[in-house]
Amino acid sequence: MNKTQNVMGTKPVFPLLMSMAIPPMVSMLIQSMYNVVDSIFVAQLGEDALTAVSLAFPLQNLVLSAAVGMGIGLNAGIARNIGAGKQDMVNKTATHGIVFTAIHTIIFILIGLFGVKPFFRFFTDDPTVFRWGCQYTYIVICLSFGCLFHIAIEKMFQATGKMVMPMIIQAVGAIINIILDPILIFGLFGFPALKIQGAAIATVVGQISACVLSIIFFCKNSGGIYLKFKNFKFDRQITKQLYMVAIPSGIMTSMPSILVGVLNGIISAVSGTAVAVLGIYFKLQTFVYMPANGVIQGMRPLISYNYGAGLHHRLRQVLKVSVMVSGTIMIFGTILFVGIPEQILAMFNANAEMMRMGVQTLRIIGLGFIVSTIGIVYSGVFESLGRGIESLMISLLRQLVIIVPLSIVFLKSFGIAGVWATFPIAETVSAIIAIFLLKRTMKKMSINFIDQSEKVGRS
Repeated sequence: MNKTQNVMGTKPVFPLLMSMAIPPMVSMLIQSMYNVVDSIFVAQLGEDALTAVSLAFPLQNLVLSAAVGMGIGLNAGIARNIGAGKQDMVNKTATHGIVFTAIHTIIFILIGLFGVKPFFRFFTDDPTVFRWGCQYTYIVICLSFGCLFHIAIEKMFQATGKMVMPMIIQAVGAIINIILDPILIFGLFGFPALKIQGAAIATVVGQISACVLSIIFFCKNSGGIYLKFKNFKFDRQITKQLYMVAIPSGIMTSMPSILVGVLNGIISAVSGTAVAVLGIYFKLQTFVYMPANGVIQGMRPLISYNYGAGLHHRLRQVLKVSVMVSGTIMIFGTILFVGIPEQILAMFNANAEMMRMGVQTLRIIGLGFIVSTIGIVYSGVFESLGRGIESLMISLLRQLVIIVPLSIVFLKSFGIAGVWATFPIAETVSAIIAIFLLKRTMKKMSINFIDQSEKVGRS
């Protein structure tokens, strides 16, 4: 532990940050592949099938939000108790997390059985889109236990410092999904052509495979975490600690889902193609934002440690390097979305109307990537400093509060293009507010970016 602390306080920031960020970057990038791969193959069935999968995205992301929220709560609770040497609390926290994950599984089965049809009726009157959307969503929601459990176990591994194992688990699930998608959708190698249901089955089989692998790894080497279900009783304090982290984290993860659901409601009455294009964008943007979020995962413990150690000048270095690395990723995303949108959309078998609208969409929204660097990095800094309210505020501004009302106004004045323009506007406004909030927070917390040894030398 002393060696780890020394490294976090002394090792050059860039290699230190990258060593901690690359495994979660790869892991999160792999996680984003599930929906994208489904959409690429489903697009071969036609625009109606792609629209159906796009409409399913909010419910799928709701599952991911619940899984990630509880996973982060588990991660924080287990790591904190490991540091305090409270082995019994480590085991109790892990056991509670698994029990709550089982409860979440039952809740999503009920949502799948009773909520899918009303959900799709709200967004579409097209019988084909409705039928395919329900077929796809019943499977991915009712059988979401693989996603829920394997993410919970991955976060427990990360709490003990195992960062590579979750990456392997995610990779196996994604590869299985990619292999099964064309086989089950189009009926290759003697399998029946299940069309959109095949895409859903491929997704859940990939998730369940990752879940089984994570359980095997956990049974072989749990990193000192032991699940004890015998005589289990709910502990109010552990429950509170888990959900105090899980709920805000889940809300932040679910915001894209909420945003897509609201925007689908706004634009579906104007254009079904716009719904499909929005769905494509939200799947593609994960390839930009997921690696950037991996950088934030590597940054958080460095910010927290150096703040606690009083090494404020290193805190500034970590912040600066994190902005540079994340900004580079965002520039790459902008180049792709603005420079080659036609080639990207061609992967989804876009027809002439979808291509025309999609090119415009990717180019307009892509302009906001670079500006969003400030919002995503500063939100991570606020979380590292224990300022969850500020982090949630920035996330709400970026992904909900500004976009929704402006979309309603701009749709009437500028058409669908006006809706897309709200994205870079929201990123710009939230970046300005994030800079103001961070400066105010630094002042309140007496964070001084001057190296104390330099200060002594000058005096």
